Amino acid sequence: MTEVALPAGHPGPASVSLDAALLQAIVDHARAEDPNEACGLIVGDRPAAAGGTALRFEPTRNRAGSPYRYEIHPDDLLRLTIETDDADEVFWAIVHSHVRSPAWPSPTDVGLAFYPDALYLLVSLAQDQPAFGAFRIVDGTIHPVELLVGGGA
Repeated sequence: MTEVALPAGHPGPASVSLDAALLQAIVDHARAEDPNEACGLIVGDRPAAAGGTALRFEPTRNRAGSPYRYEIHPDDLLRLTIETDDADEVFWAIVHSHVRSPAWPSPTDVGLAFYPDALYLLVSLAQDQPAFGAFRIVDGTIHPVELLVGGGA
């Protein structure tokens, strides 16, 4: 595998691979929550920033119940924090949907990016076919990450 040079200041990784079934689970959750934004977490063995591998998607409730913003329900966040800690796993990615806008972090999303080692994965339902965007958001700066679709884990 060829190492890809990152732009100056990009915290990495340059790209990540996710299983097609995991991405479909995210789309299914987003469609089920439409017209509100959906949210959830991808649990991994190590942070995406450290080259970790995504293990599974955990859908969560959107406490905001809004088409314009998301807030992972505190009960879901606490449960998943305890479960991942007990299993020596981490929050590999924070996931949410945009129902009518592109899969690019909004200013609100950037302001709520509290996990700098995690990936931020967005799915947009604005077009007929869902679109994904993957990013690291560090110190208020958006760093795009190439999303590759793999076969199976």
